Amino acid sequence: MAQRVIRIADLATTKHRAGRLPVSPATLWRWVAQSKFPAPFKLGPNTTVWDLDQVEAFLAQQAEVQ
Repeated sequence: MAQRVIRIADLATTKHRAGRLPVSPATLWRWVAQSKFPAPFKLGPNTTVWDLDQVEAFLAQQAEVQ
């Protein structure tokens, strides 16, 4: 099975585009630095992505907490 990935543009919300999460890119990076959100990995020198399965597991866990 191929690994599913997602880029920050699809995860974070900006002024002009809604993302999967209602947080800014800066907040998402802060969560990564604080180990509150799964760490991304590089596909290439200019391409950073997150494992979509890990992101979905994080969202499911957050839904259970609330």
